[in-house]
Amino acid sequence: MKKLLLALTAVVAMTGAASAADLAARPYVKAPMAPVAPSWTGFYIFGGGGGGLWNADTNVNTVGGLAITRDQRNGGNGWFGTVGAGYDWQFNGSWLAGVFADGQFGDIRGSMTDPNFALEGREKLRTSYAAGVRVGYLVAPNVLSYVNGGYSGSDWSGAGLSTLAAGGGAVVANTPSFHRDGWFIGGGVENNLNIFGISAPGWFMKTEYRSAYYSRVTLPETAVGAAAPFQTVTFKPWVQTISTSLVYRFNWTGPVAKY
Repeated sequence: MKKLLLALTAVVAMTGAASAADLAARPYVKAPMAPVAPSWTGFYIFGGGGGGLWNADTNVNTVGGLAITRDQRNGGNGWFGTVGAGYDWQFNGSWLAGVFADGQFGDIRGSMTDPNFALEGREKLRTSYAAGVRVGYLVAPNVLSYVNGGYSGSDWSGAGLSTLAAGGGAVVANTPSFHRDGWFIGGGVENNLNIFGISAPGWFMKTEYRSAYYSRVTLPETAVGAAAPFQTVTFKPWVQTISTSLVYRFNWTGPVAKY
């Protein structure tokens, strides 16, 4: 028994020495680090498009401001493109706050009516632009749910009004183009493209709903060939849009494993 124990001890010693020599001969290998937590802090740009509609309360007044008709609801719809940029700050782990500005351009058009003389024309939202803030929460490391709000401006076309009788006819009166200031509120979801299995570091997609409210404007309605308006039309628009955009974040750092 004593001889057997001595033999086993010798074998173990030889095996340990061989293992130590083998490890010494191998190059140093650094163990992989854990995945780096993503950072949403930094600048980004985006571009995309979507659809929208506007509604407007309108009525007809005399040039002196006396109401001739009650408010009626006009409306329109169409498509638009959008571009913008912003900066976000990530704080307290999963919260985010940011500032941004964007512009929208396209073809959202509908009716401008004069029920007093049974006239109708086409009114178009040419462009709108916004500057505001957003606050969001990371429901996952690469998915942000957010709300936003701020200032919104808009530019509208003029309208050429024609009679509604017998299917319409020549333009008999015009209203001018105009600008309106207002405010907006909205919200959406932004996510890294890797949730779709697309490997594109820094690239995101966001889908957003926005509702913009503008103050009422009084527009002179002038007969074709006349020098002065014969009455006025008021217009108070409300615009709703849904858009989808591609977003590029310049400093996106994760989540990726580093070695």
